[in-house]
Amino acid sequence: MRLALLALLAKEPAHGYQLKQSLERAFGAAYPHPNIGQIYVTLGRLEQSGLIQGQDVNQSSRPNKRVYEITEDGREYLAGWFAKPTDGPRVRDEFFMKLVLAPATGIADRQALINQQRRHCLSTMRGLSRLAAAEDRDNRAAHLLIEGAALHLQADLDWLERCQDELADSWSAEEDKPIG
Repeated sequence: MRLALLALLAKEPAHGYQLKQSLERAFGAAYPHPNIGQIYVTLGRLEQSGLIQGQDVNQSSRPNKRVYEITEDGREYLAGWFAKPTDGPRVRDEFFMKLVLAPATGIADRQALINQQRRHCLSTMRGLSRLAAAEDRDNRAAHLLIEGAALHLQADLDWLERCQDELADSWSAEEDKPIG
């Protein structure tokens, strides 16, 4: 949330509710809508850390509002975020840990775990399809976000198939071995 708010403020000064609306417009229903309280807490922290500065604006018929703008330190921080690659594939995968450790526990079956994970991925994929159908066709950012999530899920499904095909034989021989 911090970096998204900084990016929006790099474009122009805004108050909390404007930032909430900008996030919702940019990402559509594909991205969880931020809570306005969370936005104001985050703005307070950004201001406290010197990345933004706020100024109270008097309003005659409403309570005063606080308008925020990015500082030079904020721009540098944001530029550093844009320059840094995003984390790639996860090597410490919780599902794979379950898959490797399950037989020694006697609590879970590997094939059942693969089937359960596959059902979860397919269910999530159906949810994404419904979300894409309901999303405004003109919101390309939201559609790209949904498409990216669907492609990640498809890769997970392909990987689950590979786990099932390639490792099932070798794992059955190791199921009797103790961990460690």
